[in-house]
Amino acid sequence: MLATLPMLLLAQTALSTQVVAPEPVPAAAADAPDVQDAAAAGGRADPAPAPEVSGDVVVTARRREERAQEVPLALSVISGSDIAATGSFNVNRLQQLQPALQFVSSNPRNSAINIRGLGAPFGLTNDGIEQGVGFYLDGVYVGRAGAATFDFVDVARVETLRGPQGTLYGKNTTAGAINVTTRPPSFTPEARFEVTGGNYDFLQIKASASAPIAADKLAVRVSVSRTSRGGTIENVRTGEDLHRQDNFSTRGQLLWRANPNLDFTLAGDFNVQNPLCCVQYYARVGATQRPVARQYAALAAAFNYVPPSTNPFDRVTDLDADLNSKQEMGGVSLVGNWDIGPATITSVSAWRYWDWKPANDRDFIGLPITTVSANPSHQTQVTQEFRIASNGKNRLQYTLGAFFFNQKIHTDGLQVQGPAASRWLLNPGNPPFLANGCSSLTANACNPAILNGLTSSNTIDFDNTSFAVFGKLNWEAFSGFHIQPGLRVNYDKKSGSYIAVVTTGSGSTVLNSDQRGVLAPQSYAPHFSAWNVSGDVTLSYDFTRDVHSYATYARSFKSGGINLSGLPLDAANNPILAVQTVKPEKVDHFEVGLKTQFFDRKVTFNLAGFWTEIHDYQATVTNGQLGVIRGYLANAEKVRVRGVEFDSSFRPSERFNVYVNGAFTDAKYAKFRDAPCPPELSGGTTATSAQTPSAPGTPGGLSPAFCDISGQILPGVSKWAFSFGGEYNVPVGDGQVYLGYDGSYRSKFSSNPSRSAYMDVAGYSLSNFRLGYRHDDLNVYAWVRNAFAKDYFELLSAQSGSTGLIVGQPGDPRTFGGTISKSF
Repeated sequence: MLATLPMLLLAQTALSTQVVAPEPVPAAAADAPDVQDAAAAGGRADPAPAPEVSGDVVVTARRREERAQEVPLALSVISGSDIAATGSFNVNRLQQLQPALQFVSSNPRNSAINIRGLGAPFGLTNDGIEQGVGFYLDGVYVGRAGAATFDFVDVARVETLRGPQGTLYGKNTTAGAINVTTRPPSFTPEARFEVTGGNYDFLQIKASASAPIAADKLAVRVSVSRTSRGGTIENVRTGEDLHRQDNFSTRGQLLWRANPNLDFTLAGDFNVQNPLCCVQYYARVGATQRPVARQYAALAAAFNYVPPSTNPFDRVTDLDADLNSKQEMGGVSLVGNWDIGPATITSVSAWRYWDWKPANDRDFIGLPITTVSANPSHQTQVTQEFRIASNGKNRLQYTLGAFFFNQKIHTDGLQVQGPAASRWLLNPGNPPFLANGCSSLTANACNPAILNGLTSSNTIDFDNTSFAVFGKLNWEAFSGFHIQPGLRVNYDKKSGSYIAVVTTGSGSTVLNSDQRGVLAPQSYAPHFSAWNVSGDVTLSYDFTRDVHSYATYARSFKSGGINLSGLPLDAANNPILAVQTVKPEKVDHFEVGLKTQFFDRKVTFNLAGFWTEIHDYQATVTNGQLGVIRGYLANAEKVRVRGVEFDSSFRPSERFNVYVNGAFTDAKYAKFRDAPCPPELSGGTTATSAQTPSAPGTPGGLSPAFCDISGQILPGVSKWAFSFGGEYNVPVGDGQVYLGYDGSYRSKFSSNPSRSAYMDVAGYSLSNFRLGYRHDDLNVYAWVRNAFAKDYFELLSAQSGSTGLIVGQPGDPRTFGGTISKSF
C-alpha cells in the first residue's frame, strides 16, 4: 500500500513504462529478502538487490505485494539507484525517462503533472480545482503540485500509475498517480552518502543513516539533501544569473514495532527551495488583430526599447522587476499497520503545509509596465485514510477504505503597474498620430500617470473538504481468469472568496474606464458541493507464467471547482459571475494491455492501448485583460485522448542491457465551440454575429468573440514520445567499469490552451551519458546531460494585451560533472 504495506523491488528491468539501465548485482531472485520479514518501516521492505535477469519486480499498486508484470494496469517503477544514476532527482527530470508523463512548470506554484496529456489544465494554476494526477509521499496525498519540484530525498522507488485510480487510492485521481516511497528505518545499522559536482557551480549532497534504538522494537532513519547551482540565464540589467537551484530537504522517521503484527511509523519532513527564477523572455513575435501602432514592434519603438537579444538561446534577458520563487513545504505523518490474520488494517494520518513567496516580472521585458506581480500563498491540509485489505492469495481478495481530506489556502496578491503601462496597454486613438504617438495631446495612453501606480490588492481564501469510501474486489472465477470490480462514493465541498481592491497611484478607489479595463475591482464568494459515484471493472487472464492480459473500463469523476483567479469581465468591466464555478469532469476510460516476458525473463515487452473521453473537461483560458494574464476555468464540452504505449527491455547478461519505450498519444478537443481565441485572432474589435472576423494576424481587424477549436490538439502533450538507453560494463579487478546512455524524444506540442501558429514548442531529443567505476558499495562516475547542447523550450507564453510578443522558458543547456556515492 504505497508506503504502508510491504513492498520490495526485486529487479530493475523495464515495466509498463521502463526502468532504466539497472546496476547488475550478483543476487538471485530466490536470494532476495522475504517481503513479509522486511516490514521494517510501517510494513515497507528494505530495498533488496536486483536479480540479474529475472524481472520480478514486486509492487503494491493494488494495495498488496504482486509481481508488476502480473498487475493488470499500466505502471512503471524506477528504483532509487536508477534515479541517482540518471540524475532524475525530481519529477521534471523523471519525465525524460517516462514517455507518458508530462510535467509543465512556469514556476513551482504554476506546476502541473499530467499523464497521457490529462491531469491539470494547461496554464496558470487555479486553486479552486484539484489535480487529476495524485502525488503521494510515503502514502500521504500531497495537495500541491509544487511539491513535485523538490528533490527526491532518500528514495527507494517511484511508481507511476497510468489511468484512473479512484477505487484503490484515497484521493480520487482520474489520470493516474505518482507514488514516492522513501527508504524505511532499518534494524540493521546503515548509512549512505553521495556528493555531486558540476559546471554552473552545481553541488548536490545527499546523506542518510538508519539504526536501531531498541532491538526489534524501535528504529530511526534521518535523511538530508542539499542542492545548489548557478543560473543558466543572465540578466544584463542587474548582472545576476537567473534560473538558479537552491534546495534543502530533510526527513526523519521513527519505526515502532509494537509486536510482530503491529507497527507504527512516525515521519516528518521539512523542505525549502529558494531559487532565483523563474524566467520567460523574448522568443518571437507574431501579428495579432490589434492595430499596428499597438503591436509589439511599434510599442517597443515608442520607448526606443530593444531586447538584449532576439535569439532566446543566447540566454540573456533584461527583466526589471524583482524575481523570487521561494517555497517551503513540510509535514508529519503517522502510519499504522495491524495484521489481524485474514487481513491488514492500515491507518494513514497526516498534516502538511506549504508556503509560497514569489515575485514575478509579468510583462516579460525590461520596461516598467508591471512592476510588481506576486501572489504569496499559505496552504495547510489534513488527511486521514483507513484501509482494510485481505492477506494472502485467495480466490477472492478485497481492499476497502475511507478517506478524509481538508485543505485551506490563503493568498494575499499584489499587482502594481508602472510608468510604461499607459503607453503599452491603452489605446492611443486613431491615426494620424502626433509626435507623442497618440491621436491627441490628452490621450490617456500618452499620460503615464493614468496607470502608473495602479494597484490591485487581492485577498483570496479557499476551503476544500472531501470524503470518500472506496473498495476493490479481485475474484478468480477460474484458473488464471480474474474479475476485478471497484466502486467509489465521493463527496466534495469547495468554498472560497475573492476580493480585489484597486487603487490609483494617488490611492483613490475611483477609477476611470481605462483603469478598470486593466485592473478591475472584484468581489465574489463561489461555492460548490456534490456527491458522485464512480467505478471500474477489469478482466484479466494469465495465459502463462509470463504472459498476462487485461481489459479495463472505468467511469470516473473529477470534482467540480471554483474560479479563484479573478473572473472575466463583461463590456462594462464587471466580473461575469456566471462562470465562478465549473462543472465536474465525467470520464469514460477504456484500456487493454498485454504484458510479456521471454527467454527466462531476459526480454520484456509490454503493450497498452487506451481510449479516454472526458465530458465537461476543465480547461484554463485567458480573458484578454490588458494588464494581467488572468487564467480562469471553463468547461470544454468533450475531450478525447487515445493512444498506444509500448515498453521493452533486453538484458542478455549482467554485462549488457538496453531498453526502448514509446507512447503515441492522440489528445484532442472533440468539441469546444466557445473557446478563447489564439493570439493571431485576438486583440481586434469584437465582431458581431453579422460580421465576418478578419484573417489571422490582420492588424486592426475584427476578432471573433470566441473560437471553435473542436478537433485541435490539447496543449502540453506530444503525439510521439520515446525513451531509450542502456548500459555496458566490463570487469576491472573486483569491480566494473561501465558506460551508460539515456535518451529521450518528444515531438512538437502546443503551449497555448487554444493552439496558436506562434506557440508550438518544436520537438527535441536529449542525450545523457555516464561513465564510471563501481565496486561493492562504492560508485564513482562522470556524467553529461543534454550532451549535444540541444536548444529547446519547456514552454511558451503570450504577453498580455495581444501585443504579439511570445516569450519562452528555455530548457537547461549542456551540463556535466561527477558523482561519488558510498554505502556503509
